[in-house]
Amino acid sequence: MADPTTHVPPTMQALTFAGKQAIELSTVPTPKVIHPTDVLVKVHLAGICGSDLHPFHEREKGIAKGCVTGHEFVGTIVAAGSRVSKLAVGDRVMCPFTANCGECTFCARGFTCRCSHTQARLFGWVSDAELGLPAEARVGLQGAQAEYVRVPLADSTLAKIPEGVSDEEGVLLGDILSTAFFCAENGGVGPGCEVAVVGCGPVGLLAIMAAQHLGASKVWAVDGIPARLAMASSLGAHALDFTQCDPAAAIREATGGLGVDVALEVVGAQSALRVAFDALRPTGTLSSVGVHTYESFPWTPVEVYDKNLTFRAGRCPARRYMEKLAPVVAQKTRDWARIITHRLPLSEGVRGYELFDKKLDGCIKVVLQC
Repeated sequence: MADPTTHVPPTMQALTFAGKQAIELSTVPTPKVIHPTDVLVKVHLAGICGSDLHPFHEREKGIAKGCVTGHEFVGTIVAAGSRVSKLAVGDRVMCPFTANCGECTFCARGFTCRCSHTQARLFGWVSDAELGLPAEARVGLQGAQAEYVRVPLADSTLAKIPEGVSDEEGVLLGDILSTAFFCAENGGVGPGCEVAVVGCGPVGLLAIMAAQHLGASKVWAVDGIPARLAMASSLGAHALDFTQCDPAAAIREATGGLGVDVALEVVGAQSALRVAFDALRPTGTLSSVGVHTYESFPWTPVEVYDKNLTFRAGRCPARRYMEKLAPVVAQKTRDWARIITHRLPLSEGVRGYELFDKKLDGCIKVVLQC
């Protein structure tokens, strides 16, 4: 197959992992189409995600130094392999955080995040063992906090951004907005539900809006950071500062001692899971999308049994939710992108990580203009 990427520069700027709590702006080789089902995307916007902080802090280990980071992005296709049939050069596209084949058992069931294809991997994770291999021999995928990104299985992974959806909204659809709705729907949020959202980072704030969109009658929002609590309040949630009160006790008191119907945990910490558990009424549902790195739960099987608890957790099938939610976003009934507080050029991406990680300058969500 002829190289279709000869018109793009041989090198590009990208953010790369440089060790614990270290991100660098690097000059790296521009990726190329390798497989006939690949495309090359010129990135317009890339997000910094809370789950990017897990390898950043080495709570998750194994990512290679020099790996291009990031998995939230939108852009324009600039090259396509010979077997790409549903997309074309010039298409403006959004992408979930994992590639998927669209054909395996899990994709057929709508769980594209669990695709079994060998190329269906998370963007922004090349392992230590793979980094030295030729690109065509790797399984892991380089990330999208860069000027260009290679997308495998493009026809089933990417989606065209419809009219009425902005680049910023497309970035949100590819991960955190989809994750917020997945969390709320997994919890069974519907008309009249009383809901607690534990964690008011980007996903948590979008989960508040998702719960309201699905008909929740009242939403409590738990966090300890004033800027996040202020935004939660501005969205119409009842904000509870866990540094000032016992949020689960406050929720039970406000609900006549019962607790909420649904608790949405979006932090990825045992303390957050415990607050969510304690805020639930008997027969309630705890829906968790926080990326957990612990080996146990902060409750016992006896406690779960005694509460008739339903617990649901897991990774969002973002590819399915992207297309499901794009018409909702296009209606402009809510300002989903209001959670984006910082817009920086890629050249300031290292600063973007610092702002996001340390929650400086009221930072809630960072997008990078690539």
